[in-house]
Amino acid sequence: MKYYTDNGKDIAIFKNGTCVILDDNLSNKDAHQFAKEVINQIYNYHPDMNPQDMDDGNIIVQYNHPAVNVVLDSFVQEHWEIIDNNHKQALTTGEVIITPLGKNIFDNFGKKALFGRCFMFMDAQNPEVIQIIRKA
Repeated sequence: MKYYTDNGKDIAIFKNGTCVILDDNLSNKDAHQFAKEVINQIYNYHPDMNPQDMDDGNIIVQYNHPAVNVVLDSFVQEHWEIIDNNHKQALTTGEVIITPLGKNIFDNFGKKALFGRCFMFMDAQNPEVIQIIRKA
């Protein structure tokens, strides 16, 4: 995340890797609280996601609040068969995502994005900030 923000933002990292981009100059206590509020808003509102290919081969899954999950290409390659075979389990009950291929039909990019979003759901259900990374 430091690379993706040009080391210009403070970042809270949750146990399962969800990253919240923090407002400037928050104390550690306020940073933890802000991060937990952000992930709660995503989880309890609607987890809209906006996945983007990055220049290093990874994917970032962004939400309607300042949080992201990084989907590491190396990890995806190592576990592709499991991700490919189980991607629809990443949908919430009754969820319909309309893609260019149709309702709940995903290409490889979409499968990777769903995989990345799973970590946000895990972090939202048990929000534990494990580290605050400060900008340069």
